[in-house]
Amino acid sequence: MLDPTSVAAISAVLGAIGAGMANEAGKWAWESTGGVVRRIVGREVAAPVVADERDDVARLIHERIRTDPQLAGHWSLFAARLPDGPRPVRTAGSHLPASIRFFTDRKEAMRRLHREASRRADGRPRLALVHGPDGMGTSTLAAHFGSRHGRLFPDGRIYADLGGGGVGSARDTGAVLRALLRQLGLPDEDMPPATDLLGEFFRHCVTDRKLLVVLDHAHSAAQVRPFLTSAPGVFTIVVARSPFPGLDALRVPVGPLTDRDAVRLLTDITDKSTVAAARAALPSLLERCGGSPYALRAAAARLSTAPPPTPAAVADGDPVRGAADDAYRLLAPEAAKLYRLMALRGWPAFDADAAARTTGLDPAAVPGLLEDLADRMLLERALGGNGDWRYHYRPGVRAHAETAAIRDDGIAACSAALGRALLAYAERASAAAHQALPESWRVPAPADDGSGRRYEDRGAALDALLAETGNLIEAVRCAEESDAPKTGVRLCRALWPVQLKAGHHETLLPALRTGARLADAHLPESTDAGALHAQLAHSLTELGRWEEAETEAGAAARAEEAAGHKRGQASAVEFLGLLRLRQWRYQEAHECFDRAAGILDTMDARDEGAADRPRASALLERHRGRALRGLGRGEEARRRLETALSHFRTARDTYNTARTLTDLAETWLDGDDGDAALPLVDEAIATLEGQRAEYHVAYLRRMRERCVAG
Repeated sequence: MLDPTSVAAISAVLGAIGAGMANEAGKWAWESTGGVVRRIVGREVAAPVVADERDDVARLIHERIRTDPQLAGHWSLFAARLPDGPRPVRTAGSHLPASIRFFTDRKEAMRRLHREASRRADGRPRLALVHGPDGMGTSTLAAHFGSRHGRLFPDGRIYADLGGGGVGSARDTGAVLRALLRQLGLPDEDMPPATDLLGEFFRHCVTDRKLLVVLDHAHSAAQVRPFLTSAPGVFTIVVARSPFPGLDALRVPVGPLTDRDAVRLLTDITDKSTVAAARAALPSLLERCGGSPYALRAAAARLSTAPPPTPAAVADGDPVRGAADDAYRLLAPEAAKLYRLMALRGWPAFDADAAARTTGLDPAAVPGLLEDLADRMLLERALGGNGDWRYHYRPGVRAHAETAAIRDDGIAACSAALGRALLAYAERASAAAHQALPESWRVPAPADDGSGRRYEDRGAALDALLAETGNLIEAVRCAEESDAPKTGVRLCRALWPVQLKAGHHETLLPALRTGARLADAHLPESTDAGALHAQLAHSLTELGRWEEAETEAGAAARAEEAAGHKRGQASAVEFLGLLRLRQWRYQEAHECFDRAAGILDTMDARDEGAADRPRASALLERHRGRALRGLGRGEEARRRLETALSHFRTARDTYNTARTLTDLAETWLDGDDGDAALPLVDEAIATLEGQRAEYHVAYLRRMRERCVAG
């Protein structure tokens, strides 16, 4: 059994605490750990970021406690009351895309996949690379294999789209890992905040599982490597357009269907009489489809057309673009316009409202037009999280539609459509953000004409923002490329509720970097620049990128000061103090909070945000108490915390009341005074009743056990 005071055991405790910082209880534990380390070592110790630094801190602790039984007991008691580890992974079910009804001529590929999935475990990852051109059915093959052989994977079949049109379009590794972990039933609060820990955490979670993992649209071995595991029960299928080097995988090529299988597929989809009636046109149709299952399925609906349309030449002979062109030439004018203009950007999942605003078409007609395009296989449809239908293009079809837009509509009309799309998403995001977080001065004001969408409550507004996050990120990129900096900044500021309430930091980071860059270039020394740097600093902190976060917090403070926005400047300095708490630099944190309070003291009623000053001052009192606790100055810490607590109770701010009660109870427990801490813990638990604060309550209950145990 491992000695709990050994270097390895202490390092493991530090690692577990660091990995748990995604939830409030984990952040408390980390902050408390810094204070405990300081008391044991006798001086301030910088918070470790990587494994080697963690081992160095563990050695410092070990050297002190191995010869001091009292310190050893203090460490053991502290370690015993830490939050529980992540919840066990549950059976995931199937998260694969739906398979298809008619599946033709892939028997050899299916056999090869089955052999790899069921071979004897020998330490090598069970790994297959399924590759073939767009429209050949590579993704469908992976999904069909998972649906046919689900019994091999009783713990689930999970799926991620890596967005592999190339390096520029690839999804962030951390965002994909989190998506896979969510499919395994793990909430974000159980996941390590730092991206570099997520891969190890994912592999740990699947160690003893019998699981299928499908990674779609990959473009390189480096992109895939973080998701690979040698766990004997895990089979990973990587889907790509073409094979790439550096991946030790079974290669499963997916090529064109033979003419015989192509005719069989057409017959399955339609019927024998339809295929027989189109016999004269069949040879040219088969040649044009090039053995592509997608092109054949798209053509099947046109077999009964009389007379069949004369196909136009496709320059590169691509069957997907050929099929798209054939379907496009049969569209009514309004459907054709929608098809062209929505393809100008790679919107991940747009709805009818966005399509109507972008194209200028009648909103009442657009849902039917979208369904017509989906029926013709020019769009893919999926049910959104809010129960609405969402649409996107497959890559080859979008390329065709975009080319048609430039040719048929012209540059001016395309630019105007993109301008309408940007305005639509900016207005939608601002309205939802304001309703999700109405008290926040960081959220941009919505349109004052009352035209914005109304939501049932804060949760519904946040859900709407989350549903649009992918489109908003694409809109930020579009704003930068379209020279619309103010719109890009507005879009980024509307993402603040998503950052604060839902995380998604890896996903948002590229857009926030773009927003800060736009603000610096076009709105320097403004409140917008300050807000964007502060948002960027927040996400970088949550991702454990502390040096970058410090740079951004400093930039935020300078921009707000230059703009004369004292509330924003104080907030940026306060944020730097919170970063210092995370780094266990308690004296510097306290100095930051003092400085922020001094800025607030210079405000008067004419300053923007003056109404928020009492709450802001109370928060700073709480933060000062936390810093003083880390410095071992318990009595002073309690005075600060009690002042903050009085304000929050009076203001009926239950969230901050519970947080401050927890801080205050912690300071009493630092001195082993469980009797003083117990009523504070009980009040905090009662305050959080019905607020879905499971992690916080679980942490409080562990604290209560220590209070009662003495």
